[in-house]
Amino acid sequence: MRLTNIKDVKKFIDVVNSCEHEVYLKSLEGDVFNLKSSMSQYIAVGRLIQESGDSLELFANDKNDQIRLLNFLHDLNEEEAEAQK
Repeated sequence: MRLTNIKDVKKFIDVVNSCEHEVYLKSLEGDVFNLKSSMSQYIAVGRLIQESGDSLELFANDKNDQIRLLNFLHDLNEEEAEAQK
């Protein structure tokens, strides 16, 4: 899942923390951040803010976690579309 326009970083981290298994953020340069690690979260959040997530991809090992993250991203897109009206 490619990330774009994650403005509510706290909400994003809350969703990641609610996942039961590993969640990773990968950059085009090959950097991999395990978002279940607090230290990696700080670094990854910096990258999200700096790059707006345009070059970052999100991966989850578990199907239920993937669904949880996809629902979050879908809701985020819905909110953005509604705000543009």
